Amino acid sequence: MGSKEIEEFLTHLAVNENVAASTQNQALHAVLFLYKEVLKQHLDLKVDAVRAKKSKYLPTVLTKDEVLAIIQKFSGVHQLLIKLLYGTGLRLTEGLSLRVKDVDFAQNQIIVRDTKGNESRVTMLPESIAEELKIHLQSVKIIHQQDLQKGYGSVYLPFALERKYPRAKYDWIWQFVFPSGSISKDPRSGEVRLITFTKLVYKKR
Repeated sequence: MGSKEIEEFLTHLAVNENVAASTQNQALHAVLFLYKEVLKQHLDLKVDAVRAKKSKYLPTVLTKDEVLAIIQKFSGVHQLLIKLLYGTGLRLTEGLSLRVKDVDFAQNQIIVRDTKGNESRVTMLPESIAEELKIHLQSVKIIHQQDLQKGYGSVYLPFALERKYPRAKYDWIWQFVFPSGSISKDPRSGEVRLITFTKLVYKKR
């Protein structure tokens, strides 16, 4: 299969199968991966296939009442996280990876780092949840101190910070605002530590 056959295949996906642009691109990258990583062959690819059109759907925006109804389906830490996401505009991954040092109660703001596009930004911290967040962090700090006493309490540091500051991973300011309820083995280093939690649980009716 050469450039001509790949071109026909991609055109077929767009014209006959009516796939989305992202699906067509995924198919192209799958072919490139096949040749480079599996077949170990160089592919001189000059594809002039018909490109699938990008979707132009308008996003669905929930009303305030709909958002409040969703928030009420959660409780405890999960509800606090949802409130934070809604009140600050954080993405889910940004909220889960938030560190203690990036929450500024004095100025009611949050510093969002390592974002999409690797550009940090500042967003507001709603006063309506500030006190609740402080109480949550007090509980997290107690757990962190208990973990330190047990020989744990470290957290993953981005980039080369862990090599530059070996003890920083145990510092309170670097801990996650929303840590997991149990320790896990970090696949990157093999170290046993806390990670962020990723499951959101609805309250039962």
